[in-house]
Amino acid sequence: MKLVFLDALTLGDIDLSIFKNLGEVKIYQTTKPTETLERIKNADIVLTNKVVIDKEIMDNSTIKMIQILATGMNNVDLEYAKQKGIIVKNVAGYSTESVAQLTFAMVLEFMNKLRYYDEYAKTKYSGSEIFTHIVDFSELNGKTWGIIGLGNIGKRVAEIAECFGCNVIYYSTSGKNNNSKYKRVELDEVLKSDIISVHSPLNEKTNNLLNKNNLHLIKKDSILINMGRGGIVNEKDLAEIIDKKGFFAGFDVFTSEPIKKDNPLLKVKNIILTPHIAWASKEAREKLIKLAYENIKEFIK
Repeated sequence: MKLVFLDALTLGDIDLSIFKNLGEVKIYQTTKPTETLERIKNADIVLTNKVVIDKEIMDNSTIKMIQILATGMNNVDLEYAKQKGIIVKNVAGYSTESVAQLTFAMVLEFMNKLRYYDEYAKTKYSGSEIFTHIVDFSELNGKTWGIIGLGNIGKRVAEIAECFGCNVIYYSTSGKNNNSKYKRVELDEVLKSDIISVHSPLNEKTNNLLNKNNLHLIKKDSILINMGRGGIVNEKDLAEIIDKKGFFAGFDVFTSEPIKKDNPLLKVKNIILTPHIAWASKEAREKLIKLAYENIKEFIK
């Protein structure tokens, strides 16, 4: 079997040598759209994170299996792959703990003002007349945490939030999720929570879900975290309202990735931005590779 990795750089420094057990392996760190066909036309199995595999690629290659190194599958023409008899596999559930952890890292930064206190301790504390220095910070205990999208990650966030003493409510983006453990409410009520975190996929129901028509419902000092997809929150509308309303936001995902230089969120004061890394703890990436390996091993078998 000939295996080709198209964008291994997106996996960081994770060890890929295990795949040599399955056949001849070619690893490309990055692949431009104009390079894809040439690189995989004689391959049996293609491994891609974000490189697009479309009808043209499938019609002009020998690929038999596409292993997506992620949960989302929108970079592959799934319907045409089915028509061609090409097996397409993704990897689900590998990043739940990693995404939940970054969600709380952002929330706790806002709640505890760690960046402010770190700067104070390093620059001014030695000259203080007293042993402490206080600006208001808050506890999670007793706060309402509203979750948009109660899938695997949303449920894990809900469990941890409960451990902090939060009252958890949620909005079902599909309209079909009925979890008896938590109160299901409409979107407007979720947006009035103390903390709002987004953990849903991007689809026709969630695209532009948060925009100028409802972002004004978010209260002063509340926190909005987006760990779903960039297109769920209208970035321009958020940038126009966030500092005026005095709430905070943490975003790991953006409408265009990497983020464009003219993205309005880059000019916002009350925001933390990370470069789509919530999924990528060392442990999550190791699990991703293990599950992808097992998928391919099973296919070959």
